[in-house]
Amino acid sequence: MAKLTVKDVDLKGKKVLVRVDFNVPLKDGVITNDNRISAALPTIKYIIEQGGRAILFSHLGRVKEEADKEGKSLAPVAADLAAKLGQDVVFPGVTRGAELEEAINNLKDGEVLLVENTRFEDVDGKKNLKTIQNLVNTGLHLVTESSLTMHSVLHTVHTHLT
Repeated sequence: MAKLTVKDVDLKGKKVLVRVDFNVPLKDGVITNDNRISAALPTIKYIIEQGGRAILFSHLGRVKEEADKEGKSLAPVAADLAAKLGQDVVFPGVTRGAELEEAINNLKDGEVLLVENTRFEDVDGKKNLKTIQNLVNTGLHLVTESSLTMHSVLHTVHTHLT
């Protein structure tokens, strides 16, 4: 089966999960280099211009224990992305659970949601494959924007999409 690109799918009214690489450098909560955010903009803009609902997920930094979470929230990225897109970005500040599901279900066509740092729940690791599957199962399409994260287990669950 040939791989499809985001332009091969009718996105109107669809939830589109996008694995982005927003692992950007932060200093005191301020992004010091936004190249990775800017690199994802064409894909995100295309999805929302086509009436899709973009659900973005990324990791930021290395989080091995609770103390490592300090300063690793994607909140500054959500604010930067909103400014670049010229529209609000929904940021529920969680990686799973009812709050995330509700935020995803409340998205309207052309809106963007950024899931909190996936490493907060080890979502990038093999320990939480079920969490990954649950996140993927909330969407109809999965788009990989980042070639740098292709090794991630997130990219092995595309077969679960219908």
